[in-house]
Amino acid sequence: MVNSPIFQPIVTLVLWTMIVWLWMYFTRIPAMKKAKIDIPNMTGGKGSDLDELLPPKVQWKAQNYNHLLTEPTLFYVICLVLAMLGMGDGLNLIIAWIYVALRVMHSLVQVTFNRIVIRFSLFMLSSLCIIALTIHAAIAVFH
Repeated sequence: MVNSPIFQPIVTLVLWTMIVWLWMYFTRIPAMKKAKIDIPNMTGGKGSDLDELLPPKVQWKAQNYNHLLTEPTLFYVICLVLAMLGMGDGLNLIIAWIYVALRVMHSLVQVTFNRIVIRFSLFMLSSLCIIALTIHAAIAVFH
């Protein structure tokens, strides 16, 4: 069985995603009740339908949770590849931890004051981390 250090940032980001999930529901359900949305009898629809019914600060948590389920999937995959290649330590581990830190900061910005320029900068920096990890894996796989 492979036990790579790069599993630590993977598990940390999954844990953070679940914290945001809890934060989303602890704010969204009371807001839905306050807006007199008939939760037990709702059918169909999607989360973004609530954008018109709930305050933006409530929806920001849901939007961030969705963001944590998109690009980070690439992070998970490339980290697993690096672990299987025996490359889940050293520089790759540092880059993985930087990615996690940037995604946590991105979340905190989005769910609190949601300043786009800051959020976008954090997103770009985190994307560069994925690119670096992918290049390292590609060099090993195609070499």
